[in-house]
Amino acid sequence: MIKPAADGQLSAQEPVLLPVMAPRLQADVHPDGYADLALWGAGSLGRVRFSAISGPYTYAPNRVVSKHGGVFVAQSLPIMLIRGVALQGIYPARRCAWWHEPDGEGARAKVTRNHHLRTFEMAWGVLIVEASGSDVRIAVGASRDEAEKALSLSSEAIIAEAAEYVARCDMTPEADPLMRSMVSQGIHAALSSIRRDESGAFAGLAAGQAYSAPARTYYRDGYWTMQPLLTLAPEAVRDEIRILAKGVQPDGEAPSGVILTGRAQSQAWQYFVADSKANPKNHKRAVPEYHNRPQDWWSDHFDSPLFLILFLDEYFGATKDFAEVERHWPVVKAITDRYFSLAGPDSVLPVKPRNDRDWADNVYRDGLVSYDLGLFVGAMNAVAKLGKDHDPVLAERALKTADLARREIEAKLLVPATGGYIDYGTPGAFVEDHLVLDSLTLSRFGAISKQRAIGLLRACETKLETRNNQQQPYGSWGVMCAYPPFKRQSDLRSKTAFPFRYHNGSDWPYWDGAYAEERLRHGLGGARYALTRWWETCLENGWIGAVEYFSPPYGRGSLLQGWSAMPAAVVLKYGLNAANAEPAS
Repeated sequence: MIKPAADGQLSAQEPVLLPVMAPRLQADVHPDGYADLALWGAGSLGRVRFSAISGPYTYAPNRVVSKHGGVFVAQSLPIMLIRGVALQGIYPARRCAWWHEPDGEGARAKVTRNHHLRTFEMAWGVLIVEASGSDVRIAVGASRDEAEKALSLSSEAIIAEAAEYVARCDMTPEADPLMRSMVSQGIHAALSSIRRDESGAFAGLAAGQAYSAPARTYYRDGYWTMQPLLTLAPEAVRDEIRILAKGVQPDGEAPSGVILTGRAQSQAWQYFVADSKANPKNHKRAVPEYHNRPQDWWSDHFDSPLFLILFLDEYFGATKDFAEVERHWPVVKAITDRYFSLAGPDSVLPVKPRNDRDWADNVYRDGLVSYDLGLFVGAMNAVAKLGKDHDPVLAERALKTADLARREIEAKLLVPATGGYIDYGTPGAFVEDHLVLDSLTLSRFGAISKQRAIGLLRACETKLETRNNQQQPYGSWGVMCAYPPFKRQSDLRSKTAFPFRYHNGSDWPYWDGAYAEERLRHGLGGARYALTRWWETCLENGWIGAVEYFSPPYGRGSLLQGWSAMPAAVVLKYGLNAANAEPAS
């Protein structure tokens, strides 16, 4: 349906959804006649209908152009231009998000009309639409002042900013069309995750489009999203670390994400508390025993604190800014002490309780979890390195712990029959021993030897690359995150209860990138399939923007997901020659 062009843009004969993310403005724009608008920190602002833009179409990050019009998004202010159309209707939002229940008049927007201008003021944000000739300009804001300031930007300036942004995302002009467009859209996903508040200050890395109300930022999503930003926008990485560090509790615990300051924040929390009391079985995230705090998005995630240490380590590696390490060292120490205390008897490996609180948040993993243990060893290595001169006692203990952890992982988690490692469980009791792509944290963070890492990568190549797995029924469509499906149905909930869906075997582009990077780091080549097959599948299905996850029987997750920039980050880091190299024999 969509074809990559030599210039890295995408061509389509029929209109497809354009996902939009700019520092403030978010939107889903359908060239056949409507746009759904949202604002970071406020949520949904409404729908604008317009006459269809006729094709064919050329798509690029935050832009679509045809012979008769197009959609152009500014970067400096929250405004977009839709050219070559007639305005057909404006429908202000009745609530800011799905959970929002406005009181009385709060559901009704205050409407002001002035010639070609219509202003809609809601309790949580403002939408202004200007129709003049064949141009429709749409400005949004947390206040009328912000939206009116955005409207002061001329149509020509909006078009120029849109072109500059497309050029900024186009970082591999020498690549073939498929690779070039993948990198462009991936870099767009990373850059557009950098959000701003009404004053223009940094306001977190967004996980994607669907996270504006309440505005929140995540530890694990942020870690993977920041991989290209370490060189493209290191100041955003630094500021993200500062936000996430504030979410860590004195005992080293941290939530899935941190809710940022915004008008929707208290309403979201009130909804979850009230709804959890009414429907405790359906909302385990919010019931009191899960001790959610008002500033948390789903408290106490097993992986989140470890990601903060890894964040800090890689930021220092890229910038040599040790002042930032010193700033957060008390937090690092609290996290390290926490994981020391979580070790089982006669072990240094932290034991995960039976819950759904790490990245596989549809799976009740417990015991020794390979994914979490890879992060743990990486964090201990980081503490040993960063604290060598700063806190030598803690650094020495972390170094010894990492060494002992590697030995235990080898003895307790290896699955000789596959060359992989258990997903989770307690040796001697139940273990889920299928192959999972998230066990690559063991390789990425030095928790297993190079020889074992190569064995794990070979196993992933055979079992998880769908082109090599003839037992799964859908042909060659990408890299599965797990195979075979989970053995114990009682460990699963929601989407993951279905084989090949979500954590149960979907393709997650961020894991594709992590897998491709490990192949390149260990000299195996053959990374192109993981780097591009997911993107090829997206284009075949008419999906523009770095998708969150997908599988043939169940479709896709969200578009423009920040951590799905990982494949693009790997291409920039290792170069096109490495990315395109054939597999080593």
